[in-house]
Amino acid sequence: MYSVYQHWNPLKTCIVGRSYPPEYYQWIKNKKTRSLFEKIARETEEDYQNIIKKLKEFGVEVLRPELPPYEAFKESFPPPPMNPRDYMVMIGNKFYLNWECLDFDHWYFNNRKNEISCKNPEQLKQLNPDLYVEWQNYVTSKPLGNCYNKIIDQIKEKGNTVKTFWHHALNGAMVTRIGKDLYFGTIDNEEYTDFTQEKLDVEFPNTRNHIVLLEGHSDGTYCPVCPGLIVSLKDIPTYENTFPGWEVVYLPDQSWEKVQPFMDLRDKTGGGWWIPGFEYDDNVINIVETWLKDWVGYVEETVFDVNMLIVDPKNVLVFNYNKQTFDAFERHGITPHIVPFRHRYFWDGGIHCITCDIHREGNMDDYFADTL
Repeated sequence: MYSVYQHWNPLKTCIVGRSYPPEYYQWIKNKKTRSLFEKIARETEEDYQNIIKKLKEFGVEVLRPELPPYEAFKESFPPPPMNPRDYMVMIGNKFYLNWECLDFDHWYFNNRKNEISCKNPEQLKQLNPDLYVEWQNYVTSKPLGNCYNKIIDQIKEKGNTVKTFWHHALNGAMVTRIGKDLYFGTIDNEEYTDFTQEKLDVEFPNTRNHIVLLEGHSDGTYCPVCPGLIVSLKDIPTYENTFPGWEVVYLPDQSWEKVQPFMDLRDKTGGGWWIPGFEYDDNVINIVETWLKDWVGYVEETVFDVNMLIVDPKNVLVFNYNKQTFDAFERHGITPHIVPFRHRYFWDGGIHCITCDIHREGNMDDYFADTL
């Protein structure tokens, strides 16, 4: 049976995401725009393959979601399954799928945002049964609806329980697994009222469950790399309470604010790079060219991402170099392995996001038995 109790235990089985190949952009009529997206597609898969090669060097079994053929798409291309971590997580030997994995979120925001306001399919069923039926039909026929099916079947064949959970924050980007202690992040403070301690304690009765108030994905804010070491973008005062005695390497100059001009430029398209209709848009061409010409070197030289993938207690995969962090790795006997992902912010996915560990060696340990 698959299981994950600590995210630094030796990694054995891992999902690696997938983007669209170059031929999926054949619908773009403007040759210049099409060639730019084809270039991004080629380089993205090259970087995926480099990551896969490194994982296999450590003996890790790699699983990947499948894409339907180009002909399966009719009117638009939904976002590809690049970031499995954002929609799923293995906690102990239970595998949790977020309802957003069914593309409800994308469907709602792209097609029905002016018709109804709701947070999940069950709420939609109560508020608007007819629209709920329409959504079910949509999910059933949606090309990406089954891209993880073979992986989920493999997990079930191992004997694991697969559950769809009630809250969007229960995914690998928001949950930190430290043995007996689970840390659940929140997108904003108002969300705390929906994400209650009582519900978590019922679902996870054998762990100490902590809610951490953040403003975004946990794995984009901090990373407990090994017992005794945390790398963080924010100086969170509660570290001394939640991780007593641990070294915290704080990187105040590495943050989203540093790349905000590029993000503002990208967001002019609404993030809809694969939605037909912009192929003659000179602004979009300018945006993509800017990312291709200026962005890659900027990120490699300037921004260190705390979004890391830990292979085992002595090895970690990172996107680039940072002296302060690498010095801390050396103090703790950790070897960093640089595996670039050139279009990381274009696709909005760090190496932790674009992978999802579903099996690691080891059982549940208790690191704070005498302190928490």
